Amino acid sequence: MFIVPYLNKIAGWLAPPPKKSEDGRDQWPSRAAFLLAAMGGCAGQGNLLRYPSVVYNNYGAQWFIPYLLAVFLIAIPALILEIAIGQAYRGGSVIAFNNINRRLKGVGLGPILVSFIVTQYFTVNLAWIMNYFRNSFRSPLPWEGRIEEFYMGDVIHNVDPVEGVLSQGNKSVVAFTKYPGLAVLGETVGWSAFIWFLIWVSIFRGVGLTGRVVYWTMGLPIVTTIIFVGRSLSLENAGEGVRLLWATWRSSQLASGTVWQTAVGQVFFSTGIGFGYFTSYASYNAKHSNAVMDAILICGSNVLFENFAAFAVFGVVGYLRRWPQEGERLGAFVVGFLTLPEAVLHMPGSNFWAVLLFFTLVVLGFSSAFVMLDAVTTLAVDSGLKFSRPTIVTTLTLISFLMCLPYCTEFGFYLLDGIDRWINNIALIFVVWSELVGATTTYRWHDVTGQAGLPAFVVYNIGYFGGQIAGVAVAHGAENPSAGAGAGFGLYILCSIVAVCIAKTPEMRAASFWNRNAVLRRFWYLAFYSGNQLRHDLNHIVGGGSNWNIPVFWPVLLRYVSAPVLAIIFSFAYPEFHTLRYDPMMVAGFILAHLCLLAMLLGLILPRYYDCFVPLNPRHEEHDLVQIHEYETHGNVVSKREIPWFLGAAFWVTNQVFMFHGLAMSCKSFTDSARNAAMCVWGAILTVVTFNSTVSHGATMGKIAHDKMERRHYRKLEAG
Repeated sequence: MFIVPYLNKIAGWLAPPPKKSEDGRDQWPSRAAFLLAAMGGCAGQGNLLRYPSVVYNNYGAQWFIPYLLAVFLIAIPALILEIAIGQAYRGGSVIAFNNINRRLKGVGLGPILVSFIVTQYFTVNLAWIMNYFRNSFRSPLPWEGRIEEFYMGDVIHNVDPVEGVLSQGNKSVVAFTKYPGLAVLGETVGWSAFIWFLIWVSIFRGVGLTGRVVYWTMGLPIVTTIIFVGRSLSLENAGEGVRLLWATWRSSQLASGTVWQTAVGQVFFSTGIGFGYFTSYASYNAKHSNAVMDAILICGSNVLFENFAAFAVFGVVGYLRRWPQEGERLGAFVVGFLTLPEAVLHMPGSNFWAVLLFFTLVVLGFSSAFVMLDAVTTLAVDSGLKFSRPTIVTTLTLISFLMCLPYCTEFGFYLLDGIDRWINNIALIFVVWSELVGATTTYRWHDVTGQAGLPAFVVYNIGYFGGQIAGVAVAHGAENPSAGAGAGFGLYILCSIVAVCIAKTPEMRAASFWNRNAVLRRFWYLAFYSGNQLRHDLNHIVGGGSNWNIPVFWPVLLRYVSAPVLAIIFSFAYPEFHTLRYDPMMVAGFILAHLCLLAMLLGLILPRYYDCFVPLNPRHEEHDLVQIHEYETHGNVVSKREIPWFLGAAFWVTNQVFMFHGLAMSCKSFTDSARNAAMCVWGAILTVVTFNSTVSHGATMGKIAHDKMERRHYRKLEAG
């Protein structure tokens, strides 16, 4: 077979094996490949659909004040964290957070669970777009004169449900929503299978192939978006739509908390933090890449792209003269499947513009879909499974395709809406909140307890976490944000004062200003040491030389700005669920989101359950981990330790109270006896889990000792 060598050469060119770094880990073909892949994850359909709809609902140039503040205070700091730890620890999110503290393995698993769930229904959304793409070649366009009917009847094949009913005052559910349509939709299944095949092709060989694919998946949408924006701005009256955003000023909107909440939510979801792929992809970078610059480039490019893409929608808004009305909201699905398809009907050469529109949407969505599955793949590959990467990718693709089939039904649209709403509003926000507070609380916590004492450490963190819980609880209970802020700050300040009073005077110096007296030195160790030391140790790997260093204010933003804001946004989900609890699809999404939370919190109290995701001898143990975890500070060599079981239990209970408060708010229809019974069951679960942690503590310590002995043995063998 003389042709076989040539076929192998062609296959090697189309799907080249990835380069290897010094430690043997796969490496991106170039820095540009990493940046494009990361940008593809965040610059998706949301830039062309969700962002314009959010801006439309909050039109006016005043929008950019909360929007840009959210970019600089939340998105960029969180993105620096995810990229820096992936690059420094040479692994996906589980390995990275395990190296910060082994009880954070669950925090690292959270983004993987979110990505795995979102990818499954996201591909079905792409299947609906492919349906539009196929029909764009028909003339006249089949949705002409029947836009909404075509979408609901011909694309998603919606069968109207029988709406559920709440009692007067929303105290109880009188009847649950019923879904009479259960049939599987053949075309949706077919397009979903096609999308999953493309995802498999894009990632089965690793970053060597993915690094080539992203040039197309990011390059083509940029070109087509430029063309579509140009056409939209050339429409009659398009300038009026653009002026709606850029030349309108409504300062009164800044006094409303809604616009600030919306801006934070948009930046949060648009950037893509919390899905795990930034950490996974950064682990394939060169060890000393410029992580801070990369994070700013990725976030900045995303901001520029979504604001540029908004011109396309606002040009159409002006052309259709669809001005914002009081009480009317424009959603992303409306923009993508109703507003833009209506606009192309009025354009000369409507078929061409329809093909261009839906091609752009499907490629943008595809670039986001495969990076999410790639984050799951990285977890499986890094865990040391004795299977090749193609085998792992194939298995994950088949499982994901089977799990997406419920969305390919006549009730799939409603299931997608229910899962998407609560995974985004509960699980995703909790994931990022946990990343921020976990990294800045537990990193080298033993340094803090050694200098200030364990009692002071515990009391301070009771104030920190309890302040967020109390603030949210009082604000919702009293329906007074000011009262909530007062309660939260009051508890935090009280516990901080007590912690400083009972703390030991640190023997080691603090940073500059905080070293003026013993009181300031105690407070610095309790409030800032862990985050600042994480910044210092990460800079040892990703900073220095010509690289940008992580700035000194970065850990303060993570712990004291971003995290409390996310806690507030997290709390808004539960009152919303209280009004939707008659819908089984909403209930399903609500339960699934809390299962993700439970899996994360399980890793906090029982970290050994997730040891299977961490290889015994991680890469760079002799290099990166020594530099980061045994970095000499103040003359003392610091080694990696785990948090005691009782402190883990305290964090567990704190987070459970946070979650249970929301559950109680959403279940106000329970009778007193039912509520008490629920609290008893919940308490029993906590008791059992905490007791199990206590009993297993000795076994965990034994396993750690065994692992250390094996590692010493391997080092001796290598030395010999």
